[in-house]
Amino acid sequence: MIYKKLKPFPQDFLWGASTSAYQVEGANLEDGKGPSVQDVKKVPEGTSDLTVCADHYHHYKEDIALMAEMGFKVYRFSISWSRIIPEGVGAVNPKGIEFYNNIIDECIKHNIIPLVTMFHFDLPAALDAKGGWSRRESIDEFVNFAKVMYENFGDRVKYWLTINEQNVLTLMGEVIGTSNIKSSNPKKEAYQQNHHMLVAQAKAMALCHEMIPGAKIGPAPNISLTYAASCKPEDVIASQNFNAIRNWLYLDMAVYGKYNNIVWAYLENLDATPDIEPGDMEILASGKPDFIGFNYYSTATVEYSDGSEVNEKGGDQQKAMGEPGVVKAAANPNLQKTQFGWEIDPVGFRSTLREIYSRYRLPLIITENGLGAYDKLTEDGKIHDPYRIEYLRKHIEQIQLAITDGVEVMGYCPWSAIDLISTHEGMVKRYGFIYVNRDEFDLKDLARYRKDSFYWYKKVIVSNGEDLTD
Repeated sequence: MIYKKLKPFPQDFLWGASTSAYQVEGANLEDGKGPSVQDVKKVPEGTSDLTVCADHYHHYKEDIALMAEMGFKVYRFSISWSRIIPEGVGAVNPKGIEFYNNIIDECIKHNIIPLVTMFHFDLPAALDAKGGWSRRESIDEFVNFAKVMYENFGDRVKYWLTINEQNVLTLMGEVIGTSNIKSSNPKKEAYQQNHHMLVAQAKAMALCHEMIPGAKIGPAPNISLTYAASCKPEDVIASQNFNAIRNWLYLDMAVYGKYNNIVWAYLENLDATPDIEPGDMEILASGKPDFIGFNYYSTATVEYSDGSEVNEKGGDQQKAMGEPGVVKAAANPNLQKTQFGWEIDPVGFRSTLREIYSRYRLPLIITENGLGAYDKLTEDGKIHDPYRIEYLRKHIEQIQLAITDGVEVMGYCPWSAIDLISTHEGMVKRYGFIYVNRDEFDLKDLARYRKDSFYWYKKVIVSNGEDLTD
């Protein structure tokens, strides 16, 4: 559809960016913080651990001031469960409460809305040692964590996200270092964990509405449309399979409180349906999100699987998508790739926005979208990142097209506000508008530098998306 005129971004559009606690804060065992699964996992060889990261813990005032200089309307960050409750349950750490109070107050001081992610890949290690999300008790543990956050921060935080990329936790837990599967039927245990997270999410959403008048809350999965590799009908069925397994299961449940029928049939076929206790479905239907947050990096392309191929595991996300007899991953020859092999698909971003909104009719906020690259600091303190500007420009253009399509988009928070530790590639894979002067193992001075994209995004924000030129 070619429009004669595009609709503008809403006047109250929430421009900002995102980080996560375990990737940006550092101070991983400081001031009473307990270890999370991220602190105790084995990091990929040759990459930094999470002891220091960008040291946002000690630089938050400087970092938030830089975000304010860019003109941020919103800052999406996560709260570390084990910084607040070191053992996951029990005693609350006052220093942890103080730190996040400081973050929130600093945002408000600069007229930046705090958008808080409750859980971002960092389950307390003490809970993981007990079995993590596999246990029914994990539901109440998460709801208690939510209650502590609402009690301490709810007077100032009015926008909340529940669980970051729950679909990635379920489908690729091994790849991101969060899997604790010990069952002889690992698929069943993974989806039992997923069920517990879904129930916990619904209870946390209902509790938010009960405890914080006027607050808004929603899920934050990683959603991207899956294409069929051809118009062959069997390939279309494969794309429907993967869209259901990767995307719609999580949003159908968050919005409607119902299991997606295709996914349920898939799990029945594998003897992997989760155990559902009496009352669970009523709880799931009571969540009632106010909006949908979602992360988008690239689409997927799949084709029919006859079940004969060998399933490939490991860090390659493209290969990890495949499952014999269900779906086979395919490359998309129409797309370029990043330096790290991720396909770039801005038009697929618009397709994803349209599809989510047509299915759920809730306001959408993009909670991650960005380009990881090998940025270089020049001798005169500059970072020239035209590739990032081009990536973000093309995706922002597609948001405006989606808005013109009638999609209600309330905000855009690219990944990431500041350079941080990437899950797989460490510090060398940089996403931020703000450069942090450190290498993989040499911490240097951790000084902050404004990248070219910093100045570009500032111009985008002040023009409310009208000026996307260099």
